[in-house]
Amino acid sequence: MDIYTLHRGTAPLFVSLPHDGSFVPPDLAQRFMPSARRVPDTDWHVSRLYAFALEMGASMIVPNHSRYVVDLNRPSDDASLYPGQNTTGLCPIVQFSGEPVYQAGEEPHRGEIAQRVETYWMPYHTALKDEISRIKAAHGRVVLWEGHSIRSVVPFLFDGRLPDVNLGTSAGASCTPALRARLAAILDAQSRYSHVVDGRFKGGYITRHYGRPDECVEAVQLELAQLNYMDEDSFEYRPERAVPTQALIRALLQGCLEGR
Repeated sequence: MDIYTLHRGTAPLFVSLPHDGSFVPPDLAQRFMPSARRVPDTDWHVSRLYAFALEMGASMIVPNHSRYVVDLNRPSDDASLYPGQNTTGLCPIVQFSGEPVYQAGEEPHRGEIAQRVETYWMPYHTALKDEISRIKAAHGRVVLWEGHSIRSVVPFLFDGRLPDVNLGTSAGASCTPALRARLAAILDAQSRYSHVVDGRFKGGYITRHYGRPDECVEAVQLELAQLNYMDEDSFEYRPERAVPTQALIRALLQGCLEGR
């Protein structure tokens, strides 16, 4: 199985969906707890939700393997992105529910984790870097858009209900002030979805690492509450919810393409 699928577009916009994959090799799945075999912490259907971005000329990269195999949005040394807060690691051993991923004694050892980094993590990030370079060479700039989603209520990670739309720019460090302000204005102009900028989700490793606005590479993360496009219990895609959500995402992506 391929590690990822990459579509090369024609616009200075690159959509990365690092948690869309759901495949777990059978020999690894056998080591999981039954609840983890459903890979419940997948960013379900985000590639379907963002499919329209291809029509806008965006490039897009989508992995095939689950974040339970390796989390592509964590640093390869597994340093915590949110010190002092509950989180999950490079090769997660805890689900968002707080339950273990693995059966007792089946957790990955250091050598196995290093092998997963080599096999899955490195190819994805090499492709990210190469496509960013290609787009920048063609257009002089690139916006890397990190598309994510999560259950609206996850007590293990945050208190209460998550806002519908959570925009992260690493507190303004991963993009220009102009882009951050433009995206915030788009969110402020609508009333259907609750939103926050640089709240609980300020941007993961990819946003923080690749966002270099002084080098004309901007990065933004969007974390969506999943109830805005799917059923959070059955994981079923709900088109009637997705369509208006897509309209807002389209407006945000269009904002990325406008000016500097």
